[in-house]
Amino acid sequence: MKASTIFLVLLGLSIAAIGGVFTMLMWKSYLKASAMHDWPQVEAVILSSEVEEWEPNEFSPREYRLKVLYGYEWDGEAKTGERLTSRGNPYSSKRDQAESQKEKYPAGARTKVYVNPDDHDFTILKPDTKAAGYSIWFPMLFVIGGLGIVIRAMAQACSKKSVD
Repeated sequence: MKASTIFLVLLGLSIAAIGGVFTMLMWKSYLKASAMHDWPQVEAVILSSEVEEWEPNEFSPREYRLKVLYGYEWDGEAKTGERLTSRGNPYSSKRDQAESQKEKYPAGARTKVYVNPDDHDFTILKPDTKAAGYSIWFPMLFVIGGLGIVIRAMAQACSKKSVD
């Protein structure tokens, strides 16, 4: 087998493997988000809502996030939560983003909270987006393209052998 054929096979397999890894990661993200959308929802009241500033060090710009506290009831027990999303309350370099979230969740407002059925203390106000599932076709193109390179390289190598 020629070095060029080996190179193309390895290149194709590498492209397909990278596409496969991203396809699996996106599929996993989609399944997690889908499960969150099925979590039970209960009524909650926003107890406090404020924009928190954070400066990691003197050379970094300030970052802002919504610091929210909400109360809810689960199985007759009063509980509190502070998580906006499954990843917590993300920081942003733009104060207006945190301010707009504060407007969505003002103190005293009633809202729904998603409760993790496996851990009733893990609650969120916004479930993750299912966008990864709708975009999974993109990394799959790399899988298909990489395998196409492998098949084409092998077919050309076999056709040249049969000519010789």
